[in-house]
Amino acid sequence: MKMKELHIKTTKHSEFIDITETIQRNIPKAYSGIAVVYVPHTTCALFVNEGADPDVMKDLGNKLDKLVPWKEPYFRHLEGNSAAHIKSILIGNSVTLIVEEGTLKLGTWEKVFLAEFDGPRQRKLWIQFMG
Repeated sequence: MKMKELHIKTTKHSEFIDITETIQRNIPKAYSGIAVVYVPHTTCALFVNEGADPDVMKDLGNKLDKLVPWKEPYFRHLEGNSAAHIKSILIGNSVTLIVEEGTLKLGTWEKVFLAEFDGPRQRKLWIQFMG
């Protein structure tokens, strides 16, 4: 099955965007197997987590900002976005999702999120279907 490339436009410096429906719309109707979703950028990430209560994302953003503040005197990267690179590494740039008969198999409250740490930008999202 051919890989799909999608484009996600972020609007803030740091944000978490629910991309669950974007992925779901691009799954072939009768497909069952695995979907690997990958973001080919070093300052954003992908993850699955609670999607019903927006305070979960606020808490996550606040904690990441405390763990990795934007400005640190020891950051040496010339572009000035070392924090974005570190946050991306901590979360990761891909998720593996189960698909059954064209539908993502997620838990009751789960959603798939793109985490932007150096926006706003236009981001690519690659989906590879296997199985």
